Parts: sequence; C-alpha cells; structure tokens
Amino acid sequence: MSDLIHDLTDKSFAQAVSSGITVVDFWAPWCAPCRELAPITEALAAELKGKVTFAKLNVDDHTPLSEQYDVLSMPTLVIFKDGEAVDRIVGTLPLDQLRTRIEKSF
Repeated sequence: MSDLIHDLTDKSFAQAVSSGITVVDFWAPWCAPCRELAPITEALAAELKGKVTFAKLNVDDHTPLSEQYDVLSMPTLVIFKDGEAVDRIVGTLPLDQLRTRIEKSF
C-alpha cells in the first residue's frame, strides 16, 4: 500500500473520516475486483492529493464497521464529507467515472 492511501482500523476510522472528503475502500485481500480497483484509487489519490483523502478498511479484520456501513459486496467505496457518508460506489469504475463521482462531493 502506498503512503497516499491510509490503512484504517476500528480505532482510527472515526477520526479519519471526520473532516474533509475521505474515500474509504472497503476491501478484502481475497477479492479480485478489489485488486483491480487498487491502481485506480492509487492514481486518484496522487491526482487529488490535498483535496481528498483515500483510505482502505479490510472488512475481514473490521467486520462491525463494514456491517455498520452496509457493505455487502466488494469493493465498496464510501465517500465521506465531514464525517457523513454522502455517496457509495459498489464495484469497480473506470478512473474518469470514479473521479467524477468523487468530485461531486466537493
């Protein structure tokens, strides 16, 4: 994982999403589509650095949080604005479409 994408835990989650725009990737190591999405989120994390924070939460290690946000399929990206979930994307999207969805949260 790059230094542009933060690895979240149940202890760091609330603080991580509390201010600004944060995109949380709910993922699992065994999830093939999650691995396909990783380079796209890496590219967007670099492109949107300073505007958007990107983070990942392993659903196998933090099941209560994934249940709290109704994550039933992976990958699921939840976009938070100042602590509130404002959008969710289930599955993978091309980079341009994902950027557009994230930018709607600005």
